[in-house]
Amino acid sequence: MYFLGVDIAKHNHVAALIDSNGEVVIKTIKFTNDSVGYSKLISTVFSAIPDADSSNIVVAMEATGHYWLSLFSALTDDGFAVSVYNPFQIKSFRGAFTIRKQKTDTIDAVIIAHYIRTFGANITNVPDEALLSLKQLTRYRSDLVKNTSAAKNQIIAILDKVFPELASLMSNVFGETGKAILQIAPTPEKVLALDSKKLLEIVTKASKGRFKQDFVDRLTLAARNSFGIKFTTKACAFELSQLINTIIFLEEQIADLDYEIKTIYSELDEFLTTIPGVGEVLAPIILAEIGDVNRFSDPAKLVAFTGVDPSTNQSGQKVSGDEKISKRGSPYLRYAIHTAAFVAISNDEHLREFYDRKKAEGKHHYVALAGVQRKLLQIIWAVLKEQRPYRPY
Repeated sequence: MYFLGVDIAKHNHVAALIDSNGEVVIKTIKFTNDSVGYSKLISTVFSAIPDADSSNIVVAMEATGHYWLSLFSALTDDGFAVSVYNPFQIKSFRGAFTIRKQKTDTIDAVIIAHYIRTFGANITNVPDEALLSLKQLTRYRSDLVKNTSAAKNQIIAILDKVFPELASLMSNVFGETGKAILQIAPTPEKVLALDSKKLLEIVTKASKGRFKQDFVDRLTLAARNSFGIKFTTKACAFELSQLINTIIFLEEQIADLDYEIKTIYSELDEFLTTIPGVGEVLAPIILAEIGDVNRFSDPAKLVAFTGVDPSTNQSGQKVSGDEKISKRGSPYLRYAIHTAAFVAISNDEHLREFYDRKKAEGKHHYVALAGVQRKLLQIIWAVLKEQRPYRPY
């Protein structure tokens, strides 16, 4: 049996091959992350061991970003058994395997090969296309939401300078009425220059009749008496118009994306939304980031995978727990679980009781909330594993 370890990078991978005795057969194979590089890898391996084939070569690699997917796909298509590991697993083994502090691609590839030889293969199945699509789209949605929030923050910063009174005139400056005003008349000068009948028409249409002449009068009065700056207003008005159009576009993109996500999610799961705190936005994120729940033999492994398990420091016989979470794993999954836990303590009496009990013990809010997150993950594990709705205790 031979063991091929691959150190994954964006453009160039490095592989090393060892035999069943741990002897290095090929110390370094550097190849590009494309079809030419893949051909080089395969030809180099079979030139070194002509008697081998895909049945007696086991491949191991780290799940570095998304850069491993193409190589993984090519290897599995050619019949190789491939194990994909969390980089944290390899990092822990690296410390035990060598005391040298230098980190090179060559050393890493050899260590990965020794890891699979030592602990055995953990064959990774070809990822389910629907789950991969869901992960792709939910992460893309997260980026769009961040971009929208950034544009909103920019608008608030500019309004604070040129028209600080505008936000106080409505509950949400980014509601339909606020967006309509920001598109047409984002500065006091623009408001005062606009015909009052036109302004009333814009406001009435955007608010669906909720805002009428009295609002227009208050808006005009605020513009006339504004304490905003009187210079660079033309440039600020242009920037505000650009930013609000960007927000409108992004919100339309998110709406279309939500429909696509909902369509994919509905084909995969129908039970996560029965869990307190897990709504239509968070459920697809949780499912996409967890993937196949059968990878986790018990809830504790899912908790550790998520990175909400307590971190500990050990020196000799002394173990120190600072109650901080380890933060390993997907930040998207941690965000979803954190948000769900925050909502759940207001909607589920049992989780609220658990949270209040931890607070009564003197735990900080975030420590108590981390406990709720772990409880939620246990529930999520059971719901996904048993394919059933959540049933309260």
